[in-house]
Amino acid sequence: MLAGIDAVITDAVALVQSEHGSGQVSRGEQRDLDWFVDGGAVKLSTFIPLQIRKRGVRKVVIRPDGESGSSTTARGQFDSPMLVALARAFYWQQLLDEGVVASGSEIAQREGLHHSTVNELLRLTLLEPTIIQAILAGQQPRCMSLIWFQRNPLPLDWIEQRRVVDGFDA
Repeated sequence: MLAGIDAVITDAVALVQSEHGSGQVSRGEQRDLDWFVDGGAVKLSTFIPLQIRKRGVRKVVIRPDGESGSSTTARGQFDSPMLVALARAFYWQQLLDEGVVASGSEIAQREGLHHSTVNELLRLTLLEPTIIQAILAGQQPRCMSLIWFQRNPLPLDWIEQRRVVDGFDA
């Protein structure tokens, strides 16, 4: 069996060398499958015409048909800064609830942050649970980011919060 494979490889190497002289395939050629020889070994390379573009802070793969593979909402894409902010906010809220620290200012002093930053992040603990679940699952609307929460405070009422979030998808 191995002798048959060796024969196929030898034939492939001979074919490549006869077509390209050195056995090296130039980058300018458009082929679905390119063979080339490197140190006596045959390698198979495949060209996949994808583009990577920056969309905000994310890098998105653009398929050959021009689609980015994501809809208007960033379904399944996790917003790392938002996840870190949620984790910190709930940890700090736990410290406040247990009496380990007395205020957001004390947390800011311990963490080396400005007190307004800590207080802004603590507001995330007041989000409706389904909004938090959507963020954790990476299913929040695309424009709902940590910066958005810092610039646009949500109402305390969960029904009003849901209306604001539902307005993103409209």
